[in-house]
Amino acid sequence: MKKLLSLFLVLVLSLSMVTALADGEYIAVISKGFQHQFWQTVAAGSNDAAAKYNVTVTFDGPPSESDINVQIDMINAALAKNPVAMALAALDTESVTEQLLAAKEKGIPVIGFDSGVPNAPEGTIWSTASTNNESAGAVAAAEMFAIDSIAAKIAAATPDAPVMISCFSQDATSASVVGRTVGFLAKMTELLETVHPGAVAITGHDKYNSASANPAAVTINVTVPASTSPTDCQTSAQGILQMNNLIAIFCSNEASVGGTLAATTDGSDLDRANGKYKDLIVIGFDAGANQKAAVRNQWFYGSVTQDPYMIGYYAVELAVKAFKGEAIEPIVDTGCQFYTFENIDDEKIAPLLYD
Repeated sequence: MKKLLSLFLVLVLSLSMVTALADGEYIAVISKGFQHQFWQTVAAGSNDAAAKYNVTVTFDGPPSESDINVQIDMINAALAKNPVAMALAALDTESVTEQLLAAKEKGIPVIGFDSGVPNAPEGTIWSTASTNNESAGAVAAAEMFAIDSIAAKIAAATPDAPVMISCFSQDATSASVVGRTVGFLAKMTELLETVHPGAVAITGHDKYNSASANPAAVTINVTVPASTSPTDCQTSAQGILQMNNLIAIFCSNEASVGGTLAATTDGSDLDRANGKYKDLIVIGFDAGANQKAAVRNQWFYGSVTQDPYMIGYYAVELAVKAFKGEAIEPIVDTGCQFYTFENIDDEKIAPLLYD
């Protein structure tokens, strides 16, 4: 037991990144993880904000996103140091309720970041720095609609010769994925209606279905796999690829991206010159080594990425404003970026793309 405790303490200390700048103004930042490049970029943003505002920041996270108890221990350790504020991306809201109430009682403002702390007790979360997923989904729709080949196919579509656009989701419950789906559908429908008024339909899932007033010239099909397992996602992708008159796919998350790549021979079937689906446009979401390779090869037209640097930066900035008593918005959008083979290595994009 002593050895385990010692190892745990060493782990906590090794995971803590400290920027010591001003005595007494200590902000604890606790994420869902640490080793993943996404969280390291969040940490970089946190540290830069700490330098700007001249505060001391610790950045901690458990070894994996299943280590709920480790995160709880980190929160308890941070609260024992009486920080002026805390930023938290909770692995499980119910598990940290006691800690949130304790922070509130001690007058310690808590800022949520990334997925934040959904359904936290009232008054315990002062603000949340996170991606506006509906806006991010809308970005994907706007980028897709602006592609010359897609615009031409949409313009030529008729009720007798309709076209299909796929929105490949992950599930119908996750707030972030639902937000991206809703944002994509709303924006794409808005844009399509400018070309085919009253002739745009949404099908595929009861949560999103919307009939067109007139016979549809363009249909957006929403596909939700049976589960997030790679097998189910690949099976769903294979079904999408068999849809008649399919011109484009939006993959709203890593699971749907993975399924689409698996169903297209790791993406090579999307090769612009000789691929089986060479004329199909695919836009993804997030990053990862395989998705980045697909974008570099132009098998994917591009992808939307969150901005983990700004997630970390805003989390600390909001924490500073909270403990100083400044007014802050309940939700702050940390933005997103769209990347293609042309800008994937740009200095403003590359740090946001994890492997």
